[in-house]
Amino acid sequence: MSKQTYQTPKPSKIMKLFWKAAGGDQYILSQSTYSDQIKYFCLGGIVVATAIMAGLSGGYAFYTIFKPKASDVSELWEKTGGSDAINTVAGFTESTDVGTTIIALIFGLVWGLIIYNIDRFIVTSTGTGDGSEAITWGELKSALPRIIMGCIIAISISKPLEIRILKGEIDAKLQVKQERLKEDAVKTIEDKYVSRIAEKNATIAKYQREIDKAEDAYTLSEQNYQEEITRPGRRGVGEIARRLEIIKKDRLNDRNVLRGRLDPLITDLNKEIKGYVEEKNKEIDNISVGLSGLDGLAERITIAEEEYPMVSIFLMLLFLAIELTPIFFKLMLIKSPYDYMSSNYKALELAQSGIYIEEDYYEDKQGVQRELVRFLNAEKEIQEKKEFHDAQIRITKYAIEKFEESEKKKIDSNPEDFIKYS
Repeated sequence: MSKQTYQTPKPSKIMKLFWKAAGGDQYILSQSTYSDQIKYFCLGGIVVATAIMAGLSGGYAFYTIFKPKASDVSELWEKTGGSDAINTVAGFTESTDVGTTIIALIFGLVWGLIIYNIDRFIVTSTGTGDGSEAITWGELKSALPRIIMGCIIAISISKPLEIRILKGEIDAKLQVKQERLKEDAVKTIEDKYVSRIAEKNATIAKYQREIDKAEDAYTLSEQNYQEEITRPGRRGVGEIARRLEIIKKDRLNDRNVLRGRLDPLITDLNKEIKGYVEEKNKEIDNISVGLSGLDGLAERITIAEEEYPMVSIFLMLLFLAIELTPIFFKLMLIKSPYDYMSSNYKALELAQSGIYIEEDYYEDKQGVQRELVRFLNAEKEIQEKKEFHDAQIRITKYAIEKFEESEKKKIDSNPEDFIKYS
């Protein structure tokens, strides 16, 4: 019999796709009212939109994790044009790494599909409650695991998008933080090597004083000798000049011996100081490499939450609303033709499959009413197998009895055929 008063609009392919995302039965929805079709279309739209946002969020999160790190944000700032880039259309943007982008797209697609399936399961497994608009405590309690899962998904989606929206501000904060940490680290390294270098310089100064003292003694002996041999009125080199010459040679020898002993030590100390300076500079250069690890996903999320809490809370609440709307929406749904038709088809399937359910059949130890489920086809098969088995036993028993009677008759007629004496 065809419908005369109402014809259900023919659904489009997009509508059927969204029905599938919402876990709706296309066959039943095609026969339901337009309001039912729109309800499940909207539910599916929310699931698909959430999956798309999750894919974008996950892709950006993976890109942030795997992208090549600049030595610090200051270097990234310079690469992008520094303060001159603020007034340009591009603004403060970094170059895109192709390899990391491909990886992020793959992971983002996988992440979006995972969230799509989880959301689809949550929406599909959430019933229509008691069929009224009010959400009772019992309905809320039964939906609590799904609500918790929805909250976790919403937060995981909102955080990467949050740091993308606040990227410019976060980069500026990271720059300040990295510069401050760099200054503190440089000061710590400088303090560590200052004492070492000062100790070596003090030893060098001590050795140099000894050399200078020997040099001064030699210079003084040379000066005394020259004064003696150049004194006016002298006639050649006398006894005093020869003694001064001996003293001069002794001072020269003392100086040479001392320099021969201390100059290598001073050279070694200077090499050690040079090595300290090189180590210090290397450690200072490595500071930037270490600070590049500060430009990670966790650090950016921390800055966003600490510096811009209202934006963080707003985005999180927004995604919580998007993620939890289908759950509460289904709990608030009034039973419609689709629900009754779905129940009818389920009942028909159970009947055709020989499954019988009797509600509130017994009460368990916790006082909960339990249902009795009977699988009639299975029970019939079991009963047939049981009867066949019993019949087989009876037939076998009867055959054994008849065989026994036959053998007894043979013995009665010819017992010597069965017993022989040697």
